[in-house]
Amino acid sequence: MSVCDHRILSFESSPYSSQAGYQRPTATEREDAATLQSVAKGKSKRALETTGSEDSNAFCAPLVLPGDDLAEDPEYPPQSVQEWQTDEDRNEVKPARKTIYVAAPPSIDSNIAFVESWSEPKQAENKQIQPPQIQDVVDYLKAFYHGMPVKLLLSPKLRLTQWGEGKPSKTPRFVGLATATECVRIRTRASKDGVFVRQLNLDDLLDAAIGILPDDAFALLLLVPFDIYESPDDDFACGRAYGGSRVAVISTARYHPGLDRHQDVDRLHSWPASHCKEFIDAFCSDVGQGKAKSKHKKNVKATTMESSSSEPVVYAALSPLHAAVTAHEALPSLAKSPNAAALSALWLGRACRTASHELGHCLGIDHCVYYACAMQGTAGLAEDARQPPFLCPVDLTKMLHASGADRDDRYRAILDFCDKHPGCHLFAAFAAWIRAQTPETSAKRLKTTDAEH
Repeated sequence: MSVCDHRILSFESSPYSSQAGYQRPTATEREDAATLQSVAKGKSKRALETTGSEDSNAFCAPLVLPGDDLAEDPEYPPQSVQEWQTDEDRNEVKPARKTIYVAAPPSIDSNIAFVESWSEPKQAENKQIQPPQIQDVVDYLKAFYHGMPVKLLLSPKLRLTQWGEGKPSKTPRFVGLATATECVRIRTRASKDGVFVRQLNLDDLLDAAIGILPDDAFALLLLVPFDIYESPDDDFACGRAYGGSRVAVISTARYHPGLDRHQDVDRLHSWPASHCKEFIDAFCSDVGQGKAKSKHKKNVKATTMESSSSEPVVYAALSPLHAAVTAHEALPSLAKSPNAAALSALWLGRACRTASHELGHCLGIDHCVYYACAMQGTAGLAEDARQPPFLCPVDLTKMLHASGADRDDRYRAILDFCDKHPGCHLFAAFAAWIRAQTPETSAKRLKTTDAEH
């Protein structure tokens, strides 16, 4: 689909979802799941406040397209706020252990300088795109996890070094990841699909991250520019958290926009345009589900606004999702000869969304099955691009309870970050979604900004 104006947006799961076996929790179940509970004498009591009532135009159903995570595992168990709150394995944020640290990618010793090339995809288009900057990721996480300090880990400075004695091989089975106290063996292998020269093992990187977790850390996130793999059967992985150990690792390698064509990532229908009904129907039709599932179309909630064919569709007032699409479409198209700056911003947005997701697991938040949400599981890069950056009512309640943050203060912090990156489609859409969903928050922020100037 080369041209699309996203005229009709769908707020429900795709027609394919019922065939896949996905049954979304009811509105009552979603409301109950988002309610903060307290436990007293073995009985649960409803707390006095929640994050607010559900706005179905802001918080859509999971898409559940063919091949998506919920299509492959439609009975994945939901995690309510009460279940999260009473989970004995969940690590609580405490005053002496509340800081999130972000570890910068390791440097590379000169005797294995060839490892630098492992971070460069062999098949990428437009190699002038700049990778995500570590401070930008830190600043995003400061806003997303407002209420918890987020800091760049300054010591120890990590470095990749030769593992073992003798002349280093250009295709070593192992490299060493040196910290202040030890050198951890990291397995490597040739990239199975040939996109990168070589990959690092995710489990080994996570073990190394555990070894450098500061005493005052709630969690630590290690970013690496290298392609990674978890098991022998994997082609690659993008990240993972050891939630119980409070560490996470993400790789930015596969998010390189120059790989989108190779990896079938549809930039035109990345979030929020992923809720375009024409796109959803076409996607389902491609696997033979279009007209065969027409009996379900009457249940698909969709809204539209007519316009002349010569003018762009502008429907920001209809819902937060519509506002997000309008902001997304107001920027130059990412599907038609985008410049390097726009693609660099796209790469940053992808890294930030995944970083926030993996750290959510460190807070004990499981994959979301209630809504389209930043905590949804993903089955691949194409699905990853279609998911939103925000937390749904259920997972936002968990995060606010853990961090002690105020919802409106958190949204204002995210708006401040997004406004500093006006060329990023994801952040522009996220900011528009927040402003439309919480107009009182935006108004208060504007008054504060005016007073400061």
